This record gives sequence, C-alpha cells and structure tokens, in this order.
Amino acid sequence: MSKADPFGFDMSVSSAKKKNPRGKRGLTGGSETSTQVCQHEGCSEAGFCKEHVREYNLKWNFFTNQTEAEMNAQMSKDKVWERETKDFRDPEARAWARLGIEDPHQVLGENATKNPGRNGTSAGNSRRLPPTERRAIEILDAKDGWSKAEVRKAYKALIKILHPDMNGGDRSQEEQLQEVVWAWDQIKDSRNFK
Repeated sequence: MSKADPFGFDMSVSSAKKKNPRGKRGLTGGSETSTQVCQHEGCSEAGFCKEHVREYNLKWNFFTNQTEAEMNAQMSKDKVWERETKDFRDPEARAWARLGIEDPHQVLGENATKNPGRNGTSAGNSRRLPPTERRAIEILDAKDGWSKAEVRKAYKALIKILHPDMNGGDRSQEEQLQEVVWAWDQIKDSRNFK
C-alpha cells in the first residue's frame, strides 16, 4: 500500500505499536514502564508494595459508616446475592387481591369447598359414573353408592308421589314424573349398579 491515505490516517499495526510503547509485564501485573509509586508515606517502591497492601486490607471495613439496620439489611441481601426473590403466588390470586378478595374461592361462597375431587367423598360421590347416570341419580335423590334395589325403592317412592292416579288426576307434575321414569331407565340398564 504505497498509496497515501486520503484521510491522513495510518491504520497499519506497526504504527500503532510506535504510538503506544508497552513494556513487559512484571509478576504483579503492572507494566515495567509504570511510574506509579506506593501511596504509603515514606515508601518509594514502584506500584503497590505487598506489605502496605496487607496493612491496608486489614484496616479496611465495608460497614464503617453504616448503622446497624443498614448493616443487617446488607447482610440479608448478601444471603441471596442481592437478588430479590420473586413473589411465588399465583398471578391470578394477585388479580383477585386487587378486588379485595384474598382467596379466589370466596367468590363461590359455600359452594367453593363442595368439589369432591378425585376421591369423591365430599359430596357423597364414591364411584365414577357417566354424566347421564350422574344426572339420573340426582333426579331420583339417590346416592351413587346405593345398589340397584335401593335406587328402585327411591324410584317407587317418587312414582307414588308424582303419579296422577295417586294425586286424584292432577297432571301438574307430569313433566317431573317423565324425568323420574327416564332416570330409572338409565339406572335400570346400567352396568354400574348391581
């Protein structure tokens, strides 16, 4: 590159070395061309002398001008490397808290705790049933732990109450009677009840 640079810059590596002469590094890491001397009074050694560095380190205290409360706060931050822990609560629960509700299940009132869960012991449900059979059990006011004979007794009791012949020809409860008959048909043909 014999051409002169139009901007007047010499970008070659050799020119950079000429501008910044560096001496060899000593064992302390300081450059031999360093002119820094020890800051301790009466010491004329170059760089940091080991004796005075040790003395300085023994005297140095991070908590010198701090109150006990500030010192305790710093120490508690140091236990987690000055990283605040995140709130582990559910973000949805925090949203409910803004509305003044500590527990989201309070919205449901008493019904919040009536979920039977997997065991089904809370509401008396002890076995898994298809939705149609579960609805039939509710219509017949029976429990799913009952045998087919016990459910049949509940069915007969409802029929006696709802049938028009037993009520002097009153047909006002005919729809309810049809539901009870449908419910018994579901239980009667079910394999879940023996």
